[in-house]
Amino acid sequence: MNAHLHSVVLDCPDPDALARFYAGLLGKEISHRSDDWVYVLLGEGWGLAFQRAPDHRPPEWLDPERPQQIHLDVEVDDIEEAERKALELGAHPLRKVEEDADNRFRVYTDPAGHPFCLEY
Repeated sequence: MNAHLHSVVLDCPDPDALARFYAGLLGKEISHRSDDWVYVLLGEGWGLAFQRAPDHRPPEWLDPERPQQIHLDVEVDDIEEAERKALELGAHPLRKVEEDADNRFRVYTDPAGHPFCLEY
C-alpha cells in the first residue's frame, strides 16, 4: 500500500474567505473551488482544504470545554512582516511574543477562529 497525506481540512462557515486568508498568508493560490469546498495547493500533491460547516463553533484557546484539537504552525523568516500580513488578512492575536519564554512564536486565530502560530 502507498499512502500519503493529501490535505488538512478545516471546517468553517465561509470556505472561500478562509482559503483566501491562508492563500494570502502563505503566498499560494486557490487551486479548486466549489460551493462547500475550497482547496489551496501547498506543495506537490498536498494542501489545505476548507469545508463549509454552517454550525461551526471555533475553539476557545486553552478552554477544555472547546479545545483547539489541531492548530497550524507557520514558519517564517521575518516575524514582524509575517505578523503585519496576518493581521491585515484578518488574524487576531491570542498571545504576545513577550509571553513566550523562548521568544520564538506568536499565537493567533484565523478569521474563522482556528488557532495558528507564526514561528521563527
